[in-house]
Amino acid sequence: MWPRVNGMRAMELGTPGELRASLNALVLAGRKTATTGLLSEYVTETEGLEFTGERLALLGDEGMYVATIEITGVEIAPFSDVTWEHAAAEGEGDRSLEDWRAVHTRFWESIGTPVEEDTPLVCLRFRVVERA
Repeated sequence: MWPRVNGMRAMELGTPGELRASLNALVLAGRKTATTGLLSEYVTETEGLEFTGERLALLGDEGMYVATIEITGVEIAPFSDVTWEHAAAEGEGDRSLEDWRAVHTRFWESIGTPVEEDTPLVCLRFRVVERA
């Protein structure tokens, strides 16, 4: 199960350290309003999908509370069907959908979960409602 903070499920972006700090900074700056995860992680963690209106505790390293975010959209799509609109909303500076796919493929491979064109993903949209 994912951690809980103040009665909310928690979201931890990327991996601990520099990547997580960078992604959280993008969220707090309003540049990152979307993220993408592997549907298989929900199964492994026995977690249900987020839902529109749900509030989550955004965490930094070691469970540090950073902000509260509210889910504004949830979509399940195969890796090959993620849209440029969603990829651009991730705010990570990708110049094209092909760049986004390459970066995410490398990331998931680096943590031992390679993706294929038909790998189901969970595409989340969100907004910050409260900062730490």
